[in-house]
Amino acid sequence: MGQALRNMPLFLQLLGIAGASMLIPSVYALTLEQFHIARSFFYSGILTLLSVVLVAVATAQGTERKSVRLQRYLLALLAAFTLLPLALAVPFYEGLRTTSFLNAYLEMVSAFTTTGLVLFDDPSRLSPVLHLWRAQVAWMGGMMMWVAAAAVLSPLNLGGFEVSARADFGQFNEQGGRLGRLDAARRWQRTSLHLVPIYAGLTVVLWVLQMILGETSIVALVHAMSVLSTSGISAVGGVQNAGIGLGGEVLIFLFLFFALSRQTFSTDLGATRREGLLDDPEFRFAAFLIASVSLFLFLRHWVGAIDVDEEENFVAALRALWGTVFTVLSFLTTTGFESAEWDTAQNWSGLGTPGLLLLGLSMIGGGVATTAGGVKLIRVFALYLQGLREIELMVHPSSVSRSGVRNRRIRRQGALIAWVFFMLFALTLAAVTLLLTALQIDFEDALVLAIATLSTTGPLVQSAASDSIELLGAGLAVKAVLCAAMVLGRLETLVIIALLSPNLWRD
Repeated sequence: MGQALRNMPLFLQLLGIAGASMLIPSVYALTLEQFHIARSFFYSGILTLLSVVLVAVATAQGTERKSVRLQRYLLALLAAFTLLPLALAVPFYEGLRTTSFLNAYLEMVSAFTTTGLVLFDDPSRLSPVLHLWRAQVAWMGGMMMWVAAAAVLSPLNLGGFEVSARADFGQFNEQGGRLGRLDAARRWQRTSLHLVPIYAGLTVVLWVLQMILGETSIVALVHAMSVLSTSGISAVGGVQNAGIGLGGEVLIFLFLFFALSRQTFSTDLGATRREGLLDDPEFRFAAFLIASVSLFLFLRHWVGAIDVDEEENFVAALRALWGTVFTVLSFLTTTGFESAEWDTAQNWSGLGTPGLLLLGLSMIGGGVATTAGGVKLIRVFALYLQGLREIELMVHPSSVSRSGVRNRRIRRQGALIAWVFFMLFALTLAAVTLLLTALQIDFEDALVLAIATLSTTGPLVQSAASDSIELLGAGLAVKAVLCAAMVLGRLETLVIIALLSPNLWRD
């Protein structure tokens, strides 16, 4: 039985997991005596599992499985982000009953890509069961990307690995030898066994710690899933509305670091040298960005506080500093949670925070092989090193580069590859913005929506826009563009190009 399940195509495996996961909200709805929602999830789950079994039986070709190319796993990932939300949207649509199936599909694409785009501004419109389902779908999408980054994107030099010069995890067998190029199924299974327990364990730990601090179980679980998946989904409209105060924010702050570097949760299997976290260029660059941006915003608010004679209010200053640091880290990891003290900084100084900074942080994004989106820290760091080198050459044209031990993870052509990706990202951003403006969306709102979807940072729609953007009443074309942008932002442009490249398929 286990062998038969492992021999199933990846998309069918993911669809089966989605069907089985629908039973969890069904049981929770029963405990709340919401019988209609319970039936919606139960029937949808059973039908999904039955469909998977029928298709698996019809397509079974014996017990021996042939090697599957990694390129087919790229196709499976694309199908998962575009077709799987159709099945995930059915119980949400049936359970809510006050929205269209298109809105339910957009909600599931937003969740599964870990974007967390807010469609329903009022959290009370959704049942706690539906909030749990949104967070659960995002959690599964984040877990799939954890595994896919190591098992599929790493050996194909995609997803940020094209900039790295070091061997990454998932490319070696138990004896230290390299796995075969076509052994994609074994690579996926081995990486899942390594990463899924870590992902689930961290979620449970954060969930339990929040409940110890006094948070309700469902809100704590939704926030724990959202933090690990960097989706920013909340059952109460954000952590600023939660009941655990500063202690809960400190917990979430610590767990957000798992989106900055894969070194925080896994070492590079097969590598000859074990690096510490402080040796990782992504983590060090993220720490520099957090410190510099937070200090800039704090000094800006402090200068503003002088004008209103509030500069000696040290309690307000400390609260403003914490709110700034927490929110900067949250948007850098593309989670999008705001601290409860985020407004304190603005009230202290009387100055608003420019949304452009939040847009820039989200575009930079988190670490490679994490659930964070954006351009990725390693690519921006490679461009930063190249910029320093070009300045050095202007002063000393005959100088020799001295990258140092800590920067040797960037391959020789890493900056060029990172620049190519950044240009592709910029062109995609311009195209999505132009499409949205052509569909009667204001330019500012279109730009915010384009960055929010391509960087998978949905809460930007509320935080960075001058006025809240209402999406429920948008037309079919607008929602189709948003769905495509979220899938493109999650898989990245290079993956789509790889799928279209005949050279990759011939290799």
